[in-house]
Amino acid sequence: MYVGNAGVDAALDRGWILGHFKDAGDPRHSEDVEIKWGVHPPGDERAEWVRGEARTALLVLISGRFRVELPGRSVLLERQGDYVVWGRGVDHSWVAEEESVVLTVRWPSVPGYAVAAGE
Repeated sequence: MYVGNAGVDAALDRGWILGHFKDAGDPRHSEDVEIKWGVHPPGDERAEWVRGEARTALLVLISGRFRVELPGRSVLLERQGDYVVWGRGVDHSWVAEEESVVLTVRWPSVPGYAVAAGE
């Protein structure tokens, strides 16, 4: 069992609080799903597009104004609870138009998508 705070724990691992990247003995280790509590200052953006996506993703706006870029479509999340889902094979990027908090759930949890800054 593990009890924590998403805001505190997320700061320790680029926002990620559950997934394959946690130690195998940690109850937050999972190869089935990843969960991120993303806190983004205004203007924060992903350093590069994710290409060749092998996961399905759900991104839910908790607060702020957050834009998700998908091929041929830009999705603006501006009301608490707005969300977008995209599937495997869909490239994507994002930008925080205002200070934003977003909850991201991705499945399965697989390595190989981290970038040096901005994810």
